Amino acid sequence: MRRPVILADGFAMGGSSGHVLYDGLENGDYRFISTLRENGFDVILLGFDNRSASIIDNAGVAIECIRRTIADREGNAPLAVGGFSMGGLVTRYALAKMERQKEDHQTATYLSYDTPHRGAWLPLGVQAFAHFVKDKWGDTNPLLSLYSDLVNSPAARQMLRWHVATGTEVTLDVAGGQDQERTDFLATLDRLGGWPMRPRLLGVANGTGTGIGIGNSIPADDTAMAALGPKANAQLRTQGQGKQTVAQIAEARQSPVTINTTGFPELDGAPGGLFPKAPLLEDAANFGMAAVLAALVNEQKAELTHNTSTFVPTISAVASAGIDDHTALYAKVNPEESELHDFLCATTNEGHTVMTPDLGQWILAKLQEA
Repeated sequence: MRRPVILADGFAMGGSSGHVLYDGLENGDYRFISTLRENGFDVILLGFDNRSASIIDNAGVAIECIRRTIADREGNAPLAVGGFSMGGLVTRYALAKMERQKEDHQTATYLSYDTPHRGAWLPLGVQAFAHFVKDKWGDTNPLLSLYSDLVNSPAARQMLRWHVATGTEVTLDVAGGQDQERTDFLATLDRLGGWPMRPRLLGVANGTGTGIGIGNSIPADDTAMAALGPKANAQLRTQGQGKQTVAQIAEARQSPVTINTTGFPELDGAPGGLFPKAPLLEDAANFGMAAVLAALVNEQKAELTHNTSTFVPTISAVASAGIDDHTALYAKVNPEESELHDFLCATTNEGHTVMTPDLGQWILAKLQEA
């Protein structure tokens, strides 16, 4: 290796697949890996045994990868280190920790790709419904527990700005709802300085920077998923402002559990990278996954109005504002407010971590500058 570029995998269930990660970067609209290699860069894809494990634990893997890369490198060209989604947080933490410990990471460029620096969003009704299904029917079918387990994993608790741990009735104020795992992670990151100080900090967002939800015109406080069946009844609504019931969930012929919010912004339709679709589950996304769970329980199809919504708001990906601020979510991104040195936003709201020609070419140009 002479000009190493380390790119870390993101959050998902189970371990990383090098083949899947490579395929997503190479066989889409832009041949990202081949293009980097053709321009003299050596690409290292960093995966993890458990992509939902603690970001801090996986940062230890990233540190070992950086050390090995330095040891195996020919010459003294500086490294570029970063990752996709959670992988951007893992490598951000790793580089900051190495600096704190006075270890030379020899990295000139840090790169995050649609990373939730200010938190990710998963509709609270979807979270609660997943837990409700596991609690009531998880012992009848292991598949009914998987999504709840993923939502309650260490990495999810650290990344999600608002987290619901159970399917019981709750009212969340916009200022609350942050899991203790996230609070502890952010405090530890802050003790390391928040960011690595030596590299140039670059980032891209799969959402628009104009404040307009192009390609994501999801109305607030609208029915997203409805299920009425012999076992489970549920109505999940998109997030709106003010006081709102975002979910009503019940066993058939039982009183419903309600999930209520106060003071939240309209997050589902905000500019940002859209929640990824699962090809093996008929492209179900966040609300779509709730529909899949309802269909498994009731053995009949649920009514799905909105399959996916924003997962990483643009202002989170470029670290310019908190996602609890409705005005900031729908305002043009101000580069001077970003904690990154430079960034690029997509021209339309795309799937989270989708590699596009615009974003890929921008990254290549910035790496060539370094």
